[in-house]
Amino acid sequence: MNKKLIVKKIVIYEVIGFSVIVLLLWLDEIIDIPHVLFHGEATPINWVECIWESALIFIFSIFIIHLSRRFLKEIKYLEGLLHVCSFCKKIRVDNRWIPIEEYMRKYSEVALSHSLCPECAKKHYGDFIDEK
Repeated sequence: MNKKLIVKKIVIYEVIGFSVIVLLLWLDEIIDIPHVLFHGEATPINWVECIWESALIFIFSIFIIHLSRRFLKEIKYLEGLLHVCSFCKKIRVDNRWIPIEEYMRKYSEVALSHSLCPECAKKHYGDFIDEK
């Protein structure tokens, strides 16, 4: 799936979620949900409070959407092109060459463990493996 499409979907879901919250806020103010559902004490409509709460939710939603887009942009960076040395497999980061283990530890949440593929095991330990 296209990464831009994923970002758009996430932002749309966030906008829908915050819109539902504002809708429920206004419905509660207009029909007095606790009074209707739980037979609580009826409260008068307070338009000023509802407008303030909606404004705070709007400000909060802008902040959250901005953070989400920024974090998704950082994730894209981690998935981008890596310059890897053909011989030692070090990775170039900001014109420095660092071992792949250090790169993975610093820029991702991946835990690395060393192992041998079947080709290298046969190449380097073939005599030992053949004996068993």
